[in-house]
Amino acid sequence: MQEIVAVAVFAVVLALIGAERVNRTVAALLGAAVVVSLGVVEQERAASEFIDWNTIGLLAGMMIIVAILDKTGIFEYLAIKSAQWGRARPGRILVILALVTAFLSAFLDNVTTVILMVPVTFLIADALGMSPVPFLLTQVFASNIGGASTLIGDPPNILIGSAAGLSFLDFVVNLAPLVILALVPALAFLYLVFRREFRHDKRARETIERMDARGAIRDPVLLRRSLIVLSLVIVAFFLHGLLHLEAATIALFGAAALMLYGRSNVEEVLREVEWPTLLFFVGLFVMVGALEVTGFVGRVAELLTGLSDGASVATALVVMWGSAFASGIVDNIPFTATMIPVIQELAQAENLSPEQLEALWWSLAIGADFGGNATLIGASANVVVAGMSERAGRKISFLKFMAYGIPVTVISLAVATPYVALRYYIL
Repeated sequence: MQEIVAVAVFAVVLALIGAERVNRTVAALLGAAVVVSLGVVEQERAASEFIDWNTIGLLAGMMIIVAILDKTGIFEYLAIKSAQWGRARPGRILVILALVTAFLSAFLDNVTTVILMVPVTFLIADALGMSPVPFLLTQVFASNIGGASTLIGDPPNILIGSAAGLSFLDFVVNLAPLVILALVPALAFLYLVFRREFRHDKRARETIERMDARGAIRDPVLLRRSLIVLSLVIVAFFLHGLLHLEAATIALFGAAALMLYGRSNVEEVLREVEWPTLLFFVGLFVMVGALEVTGFVGRVAELLTGLSDGASVATALVVMWGSAFASGIVDNIPFTATMIPVIQELAQAENLSPEQLEALWWSLAIGADFGGNATLIGASANVVVAGMSERAGRKISFLKFMAYGIPVTVISLAVATPYVALRYYIL
């Protein structure tokens, strides 16, 4: 009975979000309240076990750092430079921003990357006299693909790397080539579908060329202090294993240090934090926790790996495609956390070799990372971009995101399928 309640509540919330009848934050919090009130999951367990406070803390910390950076004028500087590099041509700028986002997502987590890039995108779109939505969607898709290339690029990778003992170099060697291969056709598709919205305005080009990038920097002292703190935070992300610190601790430490070092107005900075986005995640984690505690997600995960022999290429592809599909419905972070013990149990039951087991880990990572592009709630970066866009008056609907996200997901998985088969089972 409790499983039916958990599934029904989750389905209703998804329907409300998809139909845009209720604000997604309100819908998620209401759904979480219902499953707690009906005893599907205890409040204490929901708060301590199912809400991923590391994700919440990481988001909050980086939002604070970005809010302070925004006051320095650095984003205006980057906007002018990016537009000038693209010679004010929307198509070129779209590709340039996507490539920059994908590259940064390999070394920052993709949530941090889009938080840094979105303000730049709004400024560029304003200068071109265009809607920022094509640029925002392209960047978030590029972020989720690019983040797959390293251990720290996407939260599912961190979970998998920790459970499987895979290093930063392991991820680069195994997944970075695939990311490059998948990014090219994905960007080509997005360029083609958005090309009708591109308008090359001669006056916009002349205006952009006359812009003074250096003059956009409003507070050089605060900028220097902010970049020092941000650099230390990034280095700490690289060294988080040696430091024995979670990403949230590093981000919040950096945020607090920057507010102190930069002598910021705390109340003013905190008003810039995307609180609706953070609360949406809280509600989402509780609802997914209800699905987990009732055994629903576990059964789905076991079904994915029970369709074929664990040592075959078919199992790897089922894990990859199945994880991509599930990650579009359930945020890829909790789904990955649920799949990890299933993969471990499968390895023991089938007596898989280390190489066979590793192929399944890569399949899970690819599916979870690429599948995060399918829907608005598939990955944390998607929700963050949608929240920032809505706050700026440019709402990205659930259905509109899917209209572009599903084809991008299918394209990237179509590239990944022969890659996995050839690299781990044939060659």
